[in-house]
Amino acid sequence: MKRITLVHKILLSFLFSTTALYAQIPSGYYENTFGKKKDALKSAMKSIIYSHTERTYSQLWTDFQSTDNKGNNIVWDMYSDKPTGTPAYTYRFITDQCGNYAGEGVCYNREHSMPKSWFDDATPMYTDLFHLYPTDGFVNGKRGNDPFGEVGILGWTSTNGSKSGKGSTASGYTGNVFEPIDAYKGDFARTYFYMVTCYEDKVSLWTGADAMKMLNATKYPSFQPWAINLLLKWSRNDKVSQKEIDRNNAVYDIQGNRNPFIDYPQLAEYIWGDSITYAFNPNKATGIKLNEISDKPSLYITNRTLHVENIQEESTMYIYNSIGILVDIRKLTANTYTTRLFGDKFLIIKIIDKNGVSNTYKIINR
Repeated sequence: MKRITLVHKILLSFLFSTTALYAQIPSGYYENTFGKKKDALKSAMKSIIYSHTERTYSQLWTDFQSTDNKGNNIVWDMYSDKPTGTPAYTYRFITDQCGNYAGEGVCYNREHSMPKSWFDDATPMYTDLFHLYPTDGFVNGKRGNDPFGEVGILGWTSTNGSKSGKGSTASGYTGNVFEPIDAYKGDFARTYFYMVTCYEDKVSLWTGADAMKMLNATKYPSFQPWAINLLLKWSRNDKVSQKEIDRNNAVYDIQGNRNPFIDYPQLAEYIWGDSITYAFNPNKATGIKLNEISDKPSLYITNRTLHVENIQEESTMYIYNSIGILVDIRKLTANTYTTRLFGDKFLIIKIIDKNGVSNTYKIINR
């Protein structure tokens, strides 16, 4: 009886946390992606997310109040925000929208994170909320039409640490680039994954010189090799945040489509990354990081190998089988941990840090 109680508690904990994370994904929304990978998976996703309500450019001002509200009518500007400190300035919706500006901290405007010149101001890309963000007008202007990248030779820095300059040799691209702060690199990577997926049939038309620095005129892979490596790196290092989850749900309420790379943080790996040899299953936990909130460990499994990331100092991992029997205990002393798993297909894993904070996960071992 005690074992059944334990299983029930763990399952309830898992179901509660998972429901909160993916609460607004419609039932069966991603069903057509089952068993696909690489270009076939990308095209299947496109068929799901392409159809959406097109906004007007003027409606974006109002939309941002739902999608990018930091609270108390404060604009969530990724070009000025300091997640671990106090930003030099903040903006209020409507009151501080541009307008003219002579420098940073004057007003916010509508940033096409994928520059509009790349697709010649064409619709529906021009007003797709998934890549439009409210940002400081001056910083937006400093970025211009440059691709995202990692700066090697610094040209300019914003008050929150966003940079422009020449790309680093190590990143594979040495032209002019704009580099957001680390806390938002994953946001922009998943934005770009969405754009080339949703509009894969149109990428061949985005043939301007600026666009082709980062993209290529193909449905797949749609990115230059250096850009794939960069965006995957950013997506891996900057996990999906509650901000992105909330924004995804807010845009869905407005446009009627979703960014699947936020709903499934490992999805990019099945299309461009380390999991391209595996078939995607939207109904299983396999290969999908279930818990991406930055202060909790992230677990995912590939080919019966368990990966644990973002481990807090001096944690202990307890592994239970499908009927709640404790089968193994592991001490976790590093930030990441990898181990092969055998035995039960269904496992329940609990990780407790040195302060007694507990997180529970359901794993499909395959």
